[in-house]
Amino acid sequence: MSKAIVSSLYDSDVFRMACRQFDKAADAINLPESLRDRTKYPRRCLAVSLPVRRRDGSVTVFEGYRVQHNLSTGPSKGGIRFHQDVTLGEVAALAMWMSWKTSLVGLPYGGAKGGVIVDPNQLTESELEHLSRRYMQEMVNFVGPQVDVPAPDVGTNERIMAWMMDTYSNHVGHVASAVVTGKPIALGGSEGRREATGAGVAYLARKYLEKMKLPVSKATVAVQGFGNVGSETALALRNYGAKVIAISDYTGGVYNPKGINLEKALAYLRSQRVLLDFDGGEPVTNEQLLELKCTVLAPCALERVITDQNAKRLRCRLIAEGANGPTTNGADRVLEQRDDIELIPDVLCNSGGVIVSYFEWLQNLSNYYWTRDEVLKKLHAMLDRASDAVEVQQRKFKFSRRLAALTLGIQRVADAKQSRGLFP
Repeated sequence: MSKAIVSSLYDSDVFRMACRQFDKAADAINLPESLRDRTKYPRRCLAVSLPVRRRDGSVTVFEGYRVQHNLSTGPSKGGIRFHQDVTLGEVAALAMWMSWKTSLVGLPYGGAKGGVIVDPNQLTESELEHLSRRYMQEMVNFVGPQVDVPAPDVGTNERIMAWMMDTYSNHVGHVASAVVTGKPIALGGSEGRREATGAGVAYLARKYLEKMKLPVSKATVAVQGFGNVGSETALALRNYGAKVIAISDYTGGVYNPKGINLEKALAYLRSQRVLLDFDGGEPVTNEQLLELKCTVLAPCALERVITDQNAKRLRCRLIAEGANGPTTNGADRVLEQRDDIELIPDVLCNSGGVIVSYFEWLQNLSNYYWTRDEVLKKLHAMLDRASDAVEVQQRKFKFSRRLAALTLGIQRVADAKQSRGLFP
């Protein structure tokens, strides 16, 4: 059996959840004890104070983090989250999942994640820019194209990446496009990057529906979290022929069995910034949305929303995890006992974002850029290879699909650490 947690630094519900996933996978592949803690725990973390002058002249000090989980397989890679509930433990768990994700899909990266405790909706544009630039300024000595490459996440976007890239570039004295991904096209962003995560979720959902002999043209879809990932997932599945019957954000959602007008919902969101009072259907809570009868349930918001309690009441046929860690360990056990729901685990399902981030990084390093069709073709090829490998692992060892994906990712990271040895 694996050792108990030896560090209280990252202790939180979500970090313990990630550690339990690791322990189960490590036991399944008989990972040697000498490699377990080296593979499991983050390599290093940085906590910073970020003073920002507000519009009224006062100064607010925000707290930010960056956790680099694994640097053995290449520069670390992972998003930066601006959210009021960010914790160091959450950031560490997300960094851990990024390690398994990049390894699973064959990218030369380790995992990292960043976060700032802030509600970005409460900041003016100027305050948001100052916070973004100050965060990157504090990170300058810990990131770089060959060290750690941040990207957008919850509460951040391509505009924030542009500010961070500019801050880093001014520090090093030259344009350093490859320091972050998810940038605007004008600054070296990749065609297809904005929709990449959602497009990947939809592509894999369609692929698994076909395996399940469920025609996508007759599929209904419920999406929890109508941000970048959720909206792009909804649009892509709609374009494949599915009917999106429910969407939500943190203020609640709407349900319409006849199908939701996604363009109208996006226009409302751009205008109002939230879905509250959108008249495209009847109101539903986020909790109710998860339990709607549908073909595909896509949790695309935050972690730990499918629990051992509501997992018993789910009425979908396929769960496509657009978010990181949306399903608790207890919910996994419930779902494994049910034979009526298939699940595409997060480390596979939402990997499209980091795959196309990798493409953006490559294009920045070479100063040669691809078309959107080239990007999506390469994305689909990598998703096919990764999902096929997971299916082989699942059949070979009679694992759940999540365990199959995690064991592949963890084994590859452990092999890299074993091959490099221990630096004296």
